[in-house]
Amino acid sequence: MSDFKTIKDIARLQDEQAHRSLNWTGSFQDYLDLIKNNPNVIRTAYQRIYDMIMSYGLDVYTDQKKEITQYYFFQDPHNDGEEAVFGIDIPIMRLVNVLKGAAYGYGPEKRIILLHGPVGSAKSTIVRLLKKGLELYSRQKEGRIYTFDWILPEELVHISGGEKVFSTPMNEDPLLLIPIQWRKKILKSMLQDSEFSYPVNSLNLNGELNPASRLIFRELLNQYDGNWEKVVSNHIRIKRLILSEKDRVGIGTFQPKDEKNQDATELTGDINYRKIAEFGSDSDPRAFNFDGEFNISNRGIIEFIEVLKLDVAFLYDLLGATQEHKIKPKKFAQTDIDEVIIGHTNEAEYNKLLNNEFMEALRDRTIKVDIPYVTRIKEEEKIYKKSFNETRIKQHIAPHTLEMAGMWAILTRLEDPKKHNLSLLQKLKLYDGKNIPGFTVDNIKELRKETQREGMDGISPRYVQDKVSNVLVSGEGEGCINPFMVLIELEKGLKNHSLITTEEQKDKYKKLMAIVKEEYEEVVKNEVQRAISADESAISKLCANYINNLKAYTLSEKVKNKYTGEYMEPDEHLMRSIEEKIDIPDSRKDDFRRELMNYIGALAVEGKKFEYYMNERLMRALELKLFEDSRDAIKITSLVSGMIDKEEQDRIEIIKSRLIKNYNYCQICASDILQFVASIFARGDVK
Repeated sequence: MSDFKTIKDIARLQDEQAHRSLNWTGSFQDYLDLIKNNPNVIRTAYQRIYDMIMSYGLDVYTDQKKEITQYYFFQDPHNDGEEAVFGIDIPIMRLVNVLKGAAYGYGPEKRIILLHGPVGSAKSTIVRLLKKGLELYSRQKEGRIYTFDWILPEELVHISGGEKVFSTPMNEDPLLLIPIQWRKKILKSMLQDSEFSYPVNSLNLNGELNPASRLIFRELLNQYDGNWEKVVSNHIRIKRLILSEKDRVGIGTFQPKDEKNQDATELTGDINYRKIAEFGSDSDPRAFNFDGEFNISNRGIIEFIEVLKLDVAFLYDLLGATQEHKIKPKKFAQTDIDEVIIGHTNEAEYNKLLNNEFMEALRDRTIKVDIPYVTRIKEEEKIYKKSFNETRIKQHIAPHTLEMAGMWAILTRLEDPKKHNLSLLQKLKLYDGKNIPGFTVDNIKELRKETQREGMDGISPRYVQDKVSNVLVSGEGEGCINPFMVLIELEKGLKNHSLITTEEQKDKYKKLMAIVKEEYEEVVKNEVQRAISADESAISKLCANYINNLKAYTLSEKVKNKYTGEYMEPDEHLMRSIEEKIDIPDSRKDDFRRELMNYIGALAVEGKKFEYYMNERLMRALELKLFEDSRDAIKITSLVSGMIDKEEQDRIEIIKSRLIKNYNYCQICASDILQFVASIFARGDVK
């Protein structure tokens, strides 16, 4: 790696060619040539944002018989996944479909996109991704956008108020310099043989320049006796437009304040009182700052934070901007805009909207996209791992810590199943893709359909993140954080949780915590059992023995004893001792054995050899059988009494090393978990 000791060392990092490209300028004719070579430069804001999302690629997968599209853009690839969203592929699909419809001009472009959901459900993150992505896209070749400056000689600077270079304040597309009556014909001709992805009618064919540029254009036309060609040839400089939220170019954000401080000029611009004396009127566009959030967001996107908290007076501006793509600056005619309008709100504010009869117009112009909480542990865990990964924290987080925290959070979000033979924990496992005997994919779809508000209530990921953070900074764990520390902190926090208002709800969440602790016991017992019986060669031998007897049993044959050479009846005791480990009753043993033999036979037809790990249930049965056979040899319960001889200690160290190697434990949590499981075994709480 190079040292950066001097200015020259640092300067070598600069890409001068990229800088020139981003600061490109040219004539109006150059712009027409650009359109001919790449018509995408004239896309609308909706078309650009949709193409931006699609440029990152997608993956189509099937989940529970449903085809789902995952858009890689929302994995935040341009920022190493810092703000990726997880587990909400279906809501994201709905959002992208809205943007696609708007891009093609099917109607959604005349609506406010409203992301609606509980606190902490990633609404703001989604909008942030769109804004950041659009910034980056405008800097790439595929996302190029152009606008223009007015260039005036000394004798004409009075037109612009003394400025030789007057940048159009709303960054319009230079095509708006073409009179409306010519525009459609010209664009149809230009795009006739091009590979432009969208219909011509979806473009902004009727848009007008902002009032300031209209005035300058009108004055210049008068100077040239109406000669349009001379005006655009002599006084227009096309330039590359780079969108930037920080520079307030093409990306705006509006956050409501209290009613006394709200002012509509924040959205549509305000009079520049310093220039009134110069131009003699407050209705002269040169004495006006077109710097409201709607103005500066033109060609890009505007975000409304907690949009439904807006004062009613603001909503009129919002409705016009949405339906007509026009805004009304003070003392000026309606002004055209081209931007994506997206807002987000929580449950309480949305319910107010539904109950307010004066807001019917807003409801009618809104496309609501629900963004619920995640209901899958695997996806919920990804949210926490993003915040608490190894590069950010020094302490080790024991296996299942974030998983158990996520399990509890998701249990609070799920509605009780209406099927009496299904527990809430089983429902959670079904949603997470686990197999539960007696339930099919169709059952899972039924479970989802019967819910009313699943994922719209419960514990927020933020709450869990805050409590994990508390444990990390508290100094507990001596370098290793385990699930019990986090679960205790989560339970303690319920006393002061601002969104839990009833004792009944607190009691329910505490009962769910007990369920999670029981499940954790089962998980770690299974892991320790697997660590004890992790001898692959022993499992393979046991499996081969079982399959030989199984084959003989199903074919009504005898098994040859390789030691004595005698032919004997299949070992029913061996087969049942394995099958009982996974709760296969005697009445179902024949069905299980036939299914397994059919599977092995199908593999053989394909030229494949059956291995024990190919069948998850059989593998678990073999592990439990091997654990039972070796449990007496490795007396883990002696950890509780502390009476361990050297030979026993060596065996325990082997188990510990397997936990570290195979399950990501560290020395501390591996010892802790063995102690914990030993206490369970000591009280006989194991099959």
